[in-house]
Amino acid sequence: MTGYRRNFVSGGCFFFTVNLADRRRQLLTENIDALRTALRETQQHHPFSIDAIVVLPDHLHTVWTLPVGDADFSTRWRLIKTSFSRSLAAGEPVSGSRSAKGERGIWQRRYWEHTIRDEKDFERHIDDVHINPVKHGLVTRVSEWPYSSFHRMVKLGIYPEDWTGDSSSHDGAFGERP
Repeated sequence: MTGYRRNFVSGGCFFFTVNLADRRRQLLTENIDALRTALRETQQHHPFSIDAIVVLPDHLHTVWTLPVGDADFSTRWRLIKTSFSRSLAAGEPVSGSRSAKGERGIWQRRYWEHTIRDEKDFERHIDDVHINPVKHGLVTRVSEWPYSSFHRMVKLGIYPEDWTGDSSSHDGAFGERP
């Protein structure tokens, strides 16, 4: 069995990628209100700051900062996944091992986590979160994707609304700040 090592840093800042089990489904954007509710309810009971987030049809990327004295992002993800899954009608394919454990077949069991090291790393990951819909070919401009904290950051003056412009002008160098 693979040994997963998580870097639990009290009050730390983390980048996450969380995927649906079936990457062909579009459950996250089709059920965006249920996902928002799951995030909000979890934040109420286990506070954390969402520094950036983008929700794509089959996965999401986010940057969180946990409160001082708290390193438990695993519980938060478990609660978010459980709340979202319970809001959906059952009927998805479930493997024998998941069924034996009483699990649904909505989410991949694991998620990817990266501990943010410094301000430059933070900025790079925030940029990567926001450019993701362009990388996946869902839109040509970051501002066109509705399920993103990019719009909040534009209002706060962190990004200009035309940040990155048209994807055809980037030659793969997505998300680099000037």
